[in-house]
Amino acid sequence: MDADFISSVREEELVLLLGSNMGDKHQNLKDSIHLLTLELGPLSKISSVYLTEPWGNIDQESFVNQAVIIPCRIKPMIVLEIILVIEQTLGRVRFEKWGPRLIDIDIIFYGQLMYQSDVLEIPHPYMQQRQFVLDPIAEITPHFRHPFLDKTVAQIQKELLNES
Repeated sequence: MDADFISSVREEELVLLLGSNMGDKHQNLKDSIHLLTLELGPLSKISSVYLTEPWGNIDQESFVNQAVIIPCRIKPMIVLEIILVIEQTLGRVRFEKWGPRLIDIDIIFYGQLMYQSDVLEIPHPYMQQRQFVLDPIAEITPHFRHPFLDKTVAQIQKELLNES
């Protein structure tokens, strides 16, 4: 394997959130999981599918969301490039921020990595404000500790529920 693809000697848990609110939403999730497996490797965990209301731009169809964990050694920017190609392959066209989409794949965590660039921030900067992110992730990794907030996903989820 090319050295540019190795991020560390050990695998890290790449936590992704998938979402869709156009077309055959459930099939879109399945297709993205298939391509993620081909490009990044087998999943170690997968959440249930959650039906959620839109966030940000609320004038659109409901979403289906699902979280997955993939043991990964690929550098974050390469992971992002792979994800963008998968989204494009599945027909995603970016019309508007928080608008309708066939598929959306967000990097939420990459182990305890804290990373920031113009196009990528890990952990995901809004995850602690979004129930639709926290619920599926808490299902598959409730004890994962957020590297900035120093709280588990379950604690963050509970705090957000209490604010509602």
